[in-house]
Amino acid sequence: MDLFSRSWTALRTAVAALPDEDFARPSGCTGWLVRDLVCHLIIDAQDVLITLVTPVETEPTRDAVTYWDLVEAPTGDDPLDALTVRLAAAYEEPRLLKFHLDDVGSAAGRAAGLADPTVRVGTRDEVLTVGDYLSAYVLEWTLHHLDLIAHLQDAAEPPAEGLARSRGLLERIASTAFPSSLSDKDALLIGTGRRTPTDAERAELGELTAKLPLVLG
Repeated sequence: MDLFSRSWTALRTAVAALPDEDFARPSGCTGWLVRDLVCHLIIDAQDVLITLVTPVETEPTRDAVTYWDLVEAPTGDDPLDALTVRLAAAYEEPRLLKFHLDDVGSAAGRAAGLADPTVRVGTRDEVLTVGDYLSAYVLEWTLHHLDLIAHLQDAAEPPAEGLARSRGLLERIASTAFPSSLSDKDALLIGTGRRTPTDAERAELGELTAKLPLVLG
C-alpha cells in the first residue's frame, strides 16, 4: 500500500510539473495526447474511490495478477477511448485538468492510505482484497507514468521500486521472466508493446517474443 502511494504521488507530481504546451504532445497511449492521458487518470482516480467504498462479503475471485486480462492492442477507435478524448478537450485549459487530478487524485490517495488491506471490494464484477487491488494499480500508475513521459524530455521517471514491482507483476502475468539484461523500464515498455525490441533484445527474449505484446485490460 505504501508503494501504491509512492507511485501515485510521483505520477501526480509529474503531471503538476508539466508546462502547458506539453499537454498537446503525444503520450505513449495510442491515439491519446498527454491531456487525454491526464483525463484518463482522473477517471482512474474516481474508480479507485468508488472501489474502496464498495465492500463485499464474498470470496475473492481475482488477485493483483489475475486482475488483469490480456486484450487486443488498442487502435484508438474504442468508444470509451473516444469519450476520454472529448472529455479532455472540454477542459480547454491544462490548469483545469491539473486541478481536477490534484483534487480527485489526492482524495483517492488518502482513501487508499486509510483502507484496510484485508477488506474485500468489488470492481468490474470481480472481488479482490484491497491489498491486491492497490497492488494491481501500482502497475497501472507505473505504465501510465511511462506513457506520460514517452515524448517529454525532462519529466521525472516513475520510482525505481514501482518499476521493479511492476516488472515482477508483468512477469507473473506472462508466466515467465524477462531477460536480466533488460532494465525494469525496458522490460515494461517492450513487454506491453510500448516499444519495439531491437534485434539484440529480440534474441535475448527468445521464445517469450511470441507472447508479446502483453496488452493489459
